[in-house]
Amino acid sequence: VDIGGGTTDVAVLSMGDIVTAASIKVAGDKFDLAISRYIKNKYKLLIGERTSEDVKIRIGSVLPDIRNERMDIRGRDMVSGLPLTISIHSREVHEALQESVAAIVAAAKAVLEQTPPELSADIIDRGIILTGGGALLHGLDQLLAEQLKVPVIIADDPMHCVVKGTGIMLDNLEKLEKMEKRKFI
Repeated sequence: VDIGGGTTDVAVLSMGDIVTAASIKVAGDKFDLAISRYIKNKYKLLIGERTSEDVKIRIGSVLPDIRNERMDIRGRDMVSGLPLTISIHSREVHEALQESVAAIVAAAKAVLEQTPPELSADIIDRGIILTGGGALLHGLDQLLAEQLKVPVIIADDPMHCVVKGTGIMLDNLEKLEKMEKRKFI
């Protein structure tokens, strides 16, 4: 499960091929948007993308009681038009993220439901790997493990592992081409 900035891609890979996959337009950017929308609706405060992302990183959580933190944020009061500082709690960030996170869980479930039984057994044994910046959202691995009933592991260096993997593939194009040729023989 790769949770990037603009999309979440879910795939089951086997023997160098994609067996089942789904891609949804819910990821880090939608998390940020959900946070700013929540603050706008609840506090009548406009905040920027950078502030939303900072809230997500510093006190964000997908589980309701896993964090008990507060953060002061600044923005523009929609009523007076003047700068305003408010304090937001991690429980509120959880509330803001629920819909987006539910969409990611649903996409992962849908892919697992389409997975052949013999590969499902491997997933139960080996688990799911989370990649992308969204993998760092506090508690997401735990929530997915609970909802999907399989182990979930955050990749080493999730922010860069997709790009590193692409680099490895590019360094080994000749091996990839040989594999592709064998498929058609």
